[in-house]
Amino acid sequence: MTADFLATDPPSADALAGGTPASTPAVTFASGGQTLLGVLHLPAGDGPHPIVVLLHGFPGNERNFDLAQALRRAGYASLVFHYRGSWGMGGSWSWGNVLNDAARAVAAVRADSLVAAHRLDPGRLAVVGHSAGGFAALMTAAGDSAVRAVASVSAFDFGAAAVTMAGDPAARAEYVTSWGGELGPLRGTSGEALVAEMEAAGPSWRLAGLAPKLTDRAVLLIGTSHDPVTPADVYHWPLVEAYRAHPVDRLEQRVFPADHALSDHRVALARTVVDFLDRHLRTPA
Repeated sequence: MTADFLATDPPSADALAGGTPASTPAVTFASGGQTLLGVLHLPAGDGPHPIVVLLHGFPGNERNFDLAQALRRAGYASLVFHYRGSWGMGGSWSWGNVLNDAARAVAAVRADSLVAAHRLDPGRLAVVGHSAGGFAALMTAAGDSAVRAVASVSAFDFGAAAVTMAGDPAARAEYVTSWGGELGPLRGTSGEALVAEMEAAGPSWRLAGLAPKLTDRAVLLIGTSHDPVTPADVYHWPLVEAYRAHPVDRLEQRVFPADHALSDHRVALARTVVDFLDRHLRTPA
């Protein structure tokens, strides 16, 4: 029987052919003229290991290190990093920079230098994101055919929100105030700037519009029913219906009775994500 990756540490390096130990190296990559820092969580063994890039949300209070550790125990290499203008990184925070940095991170883990140094398999690559990171995960997968699987958790749909907000000054003011109150670990932005950027992008950032670019990918959408930030009836179910209608053939979806960060469902979240990846990423390309 295979050990439960949520309850049991994997075999030590000495027990595996090759004897390469698990490790947690810091890595850097460039994006927009800035050097971004990340941490790789590498399993033991010579690999090559499938890769998961984890994308945190706004401002990044939940950075999903528990998922990174669970993924490593399950045999996946995972990367956690910070976007420009966040948590000590240079540059300025913006939604556009989040998208560009996510795309650069996905390219970085396929670079020959990282692949060789850390025993990675660029042919088995997934992106998993939460909230604004869930938005970025779907956008990144739609723009990069090398991403085989993508999971979005409590995704904030900036395009849908922009459409809803249009013509509603009270809703706009609420976003400005709410986002302006979350800027402690960020630099170079404001609540007003973030709302204006969302307005400028408008419907072009609607996640439903990505369906034609995701038809050949494995897609997991996770929603939350006790969540005032991305309530399932507004953000999850309409997206599920849009992807089913296109269709996105390998679409899977779950809704958990949890808050925005799935604070009391982290074990269930890890199991759901790993089970999804095992179905779609375990086999070499």
